[in-house]
Amino acid sequence: MGLLNGRLLAAGILAAGTGFMAAPAAAEAAKCGTNDTITVAQMSWFSGGVMAFVTKKILEEGYGCKVQLQPGDTVPTASTMLTRGRPDIAPEMWISLIPDVWERIEKSGKYFVAGQLYTNGGILGWWVPAYVAKEHPQLKSISDLKDNWKLFVDPGQPNKGRLYNGPPGWGGSVVTANLFKALDLGKTFELFSAGSGANLQAAIARKVAQKQAIVTFYWEPTAVISRYNLVRLDTPPYDAQEYACLSQTDCADPQVTGWQTTRIDIAVATPLKQSAPALVDFLSKMQIPNEAMNKVLAWGDSNHASLQDTAEYFFKTYPQVWTQWMPAKAVEAIKKSLK
Repeated sequence: MGLLNGRLLAAGILAAGTGFMAAPAAAEAAKCGTNDTITVAQMSWFSGGVMAFVTKKILEEGYGCKVQLQPGDTVPTASTMLTRGRPDIAPEMWISLIPDVWERIEKSGKYFVAGQLYTNGGILGWWVPAYVAKEHPQLKSISDLKDNWKLFVDPGQPNKGRLYNGPPGWGGSVVTANLFKALDLGKTFELFSAGSGANLQAAIARKVAQKQAIVTFYWEPTAVISRYNLVRLDTPPYDAQEYACLSQTDCADPQVTGWQTTRIDIAVATPLKQSAPALVDFLSKMQIPNEAMNKVLAWGDSNHASLQDTAEYFFKTYPQVWTQWMPAKAVEAIKKSLK
């Protein structure tokens, strides 16, 4: 997942390309506040892409705006924000992964954070299938792995358990490797790199299909957590200083600490405060429970649905969530537009 290696790639930022023009908005829509085309970041990962289409539909159908999607990722999108003032809206911006770049953006005055997209933020950690947690109640936290390594033995290496890590370059992979050292798991576990995000998901799917045990690094909101019913192992409380070391590849003395909850924010171009205050008000209220997004993404993944169809599923399945974000006129316009 490209968004997890933001700090590591900050030096190699590239500008993203442009998207496509939106269809005319419904006549019943509320007022947009601007005649300019509003650009929205369509991030490369699943939830980021779905949220781009959710935002696009609300702006078009609910407020009568002209919208253009702009393909991006955490680092290149941050770059174009700083250098070009585009896109106007990034509905799923993992700001905690690019602290240095975001600090420059904020100091420039070009953008502000309208709100946090997910109720619980981005949750990272080590996960096991729910059936493993149920069958082995002694396994509650990451510290319990050392005494329960035999549950996770891989046939290819019967003398050690296997802890699945993300591919090299992911920020979460770096933290996992350092936690592995801090817990002194090397005597009883192999730290196994999946090589790619797709390989990691495939390994989880295979183990769950066979009702086998697996312990793996992952995060939410994602389709994987809900589709494969994974539960997160407990950790000690989060310590900012210790975590700062864990996030560095050259951490000399890693110590066990809890994972940092990652900010996932809605970044908005400052000029919209003046030209389209109604849109800023909507964006400040746009928040989704993590569990709801996990289920939406799981539906999209299971049905091989497009980003647009997954966004439509969200609107149809969770009206109790999105109807709270905007006035009744915009709500009705969106409801009329659903397939």
